[in-house]
Amino acid sequence: MTYLFSNSGRRELRAFIESTTLFAFDLDGTLAPIVADPAGIVIPSEIRTRLIHLDRMAPVAIITGRSRADALAHLGFVPRFLMGNHGAEGLPGGDESEREFVCFCRGWREQLGILLLADGSAGVVIEDKGATLSLHYRGSPDPERAHREILEAVSRLEPSPRRVSGKFVENLVPRDALHKGEALLRIMEYLGCRRAIFVGDDVTDEDVFRLRDDRIFGIRVGMRAASAARFFIREQGEIGALLDEIMAVLETSAGGNLSSTGP
Repeated sequence: MTYLFSNSGRRELRAFIESTTLFAFDLDGTLAPIVADPAGIVIPSEIRTRLIHLDRMAPVAIITGRSRADALAHLGFVPRFLMGNHGAEGLPGGDESEREFVCFCRGWREQLGILLLADGSAGVVIEDKGATLSLHYRGSPDPERAHREILEAVSRLEPSPRRVSGKFVENLVPRDALHKGEALLRIMEYLGCRRAIFVGDDVTDEDVFRLRDDRIFGIRVGMRAASAARFFIREQGEIGALLDEIMAVLETSAGGNLSSTGP
C-alpha cells in the first residue's frame, strides 16, 4: 500500500481526478470517528462543511452499512447519492427488491428470537435496519462465546443470508442484494461517471477494493497489509486533508467553476 500523502500518492491522486469523477465514502470510521455506541457517532463540523462544498462541485456518494434514514440523520445533509445497508438499499428502481429484502429480515428476526435469544446469549443486540440485520456483540461479557452462538444461529436460518463480518458485528444481508463494490459500479453507471474515488475503513469496504478496477481509486483509512486497497491514509483524522486535496485539484482544473455531473 502507498501512503496517499507521500509524493507519489499525491501525484497519482491528482492525475486521477477529472470532471466526471465520483467521490464515494463509507460513513462510520471514515467520515465519522468510531465510537463504542454506534448511535453516538458524530461527523465533525469541519468535515461536514467540506463534504457539502465538495457535493456542490462534483457528485458525492455515501455507501454505508447503516440504513438510509439512519445515515441521513447523522450526515446532516443530503448527498447526491446515498446507498444504505451495505448496498441493499437506495438503488434507483430497486423498490421491489428492497420490499423482498425487508420480508427476509423479518423472517430472520423471528427465527433468531428462537435460535439465539432463547439460548440466553447475553450482550447480543439485534439491530433491524429494514433490508438487513446486524447482530452486535461488542457489549457481551464474553464476546468470543457470543460470536460462536451467533454463527451457529445464523447457519440455521432460512433462507440462508449472506454474512458480512465487521468489528464485533455480524451483518445478515439477502443473497441477491448488492455488495458495496457492486453498488459503487451501479452509481457510476447511473450518474455517468467514468471514474470514482472510494474511501473506507471496514471489512465491507474491501468489496470495493477487491474489484481491482482501474476506474476506481481505492483509499483505506488505516494501514492494513491484507487490504486490497492501493492507497491508505493513517487515520480518520486525515479525512479533512484528503477533502481539501480533492477540492484543490477540482478548483485548479476547472478554474474554480466546475460544473456538476448528473443523470
